[in-house]
Amino acid sequence: MFLKGNCARFLCAMGVLAVLSCGSATEAKSIADSNAEPVKKTTVSTERTYNNGKTKVVTDKNSSSEKKKSFAERIEEILHPTPVEQPEAVLPTSSDEMNIMGSPVATQEQCVRYLLKNNPNPLLNTTPEELVNYYYEEASLEGIRPDIAFAQALKETGFFSYGGTVIPAQNNYCGLGTTSATVKGAFFESPRVGVRAHIQHLLAYVSTKNPATPVVDPRYSLVRGVYGSNTLNQWQDLNGRWAVPGVGYGQSILDYYHAILNS
Repeated sequence: MFLKGNCARFLCAMGVLAVLSCGSATEAKSIADSNAEPVKKTTVSTERTYNNGKTKVVTDKNSSSEKKKSFAERIEEILHPTPVEQPEAVLPTSSDEMNIMGSPVATQEQCVRYLLKNNPNPLLNTTPEELVNYYYEEASLEGIRPDIAFAQALKETGFFSYGGTVIPAQNNYCGLGTTSATVKGAFFESPRVGVRAHIQHLLAYVSTKNPATPVVDPRYSLVRGVYGSNTLNQWQDLNGRWAVPGVGYGQSILDYYHAILNS
């Protein structure tokens, strides 16, 4: 079968080249010339007139013929085409970007731009710029990634359009205490306090240390009581914990984060 396949491909290639060379009397000559000694290049000088002046142009008569591939080379290319290189998969530059704790990579401007791109009129009790700034300030106090925490808020609130049980007046940006479709969850007195509660709730999962600010997360002690000395590390570890069943929950947060970086 292998020999039959190659023969078929060869005959097909011969047919294609026969069509390409139809009507040309120089194909056979080019094959014969390939075995002959190299011919010295010849040049022709011509004069062309531009703006009442003469310019000498030197052309190479053999330049185009040298670039022309031989019959055998063209057959070889058809029988054994060069493989097309596949683009490399884009992988995370570092596993650190998956960690809940760490320093931001995305800028505050990128966070604001991505939010307004998806919702020009977010339902907030502050400006988008101030809210993002709260995330960067509060998260930095606790060592939490502010850019990815903000990405989680975008996911939880639908770019601050809500539509579920939580309402904008709650300043609840991560669904704290929303345990069912009828339970609204926690209310916070200001956007900053709402952000602080979100960051403290993340801290409860990833660290045994006390928050740097007074606890405002109503479920902080509950999480710490359940996990004790155990802690989580990456956003994927929130699957089935922050959200139930939560399949792919952490990965979807990272999708929002990557979109922020590309905004």
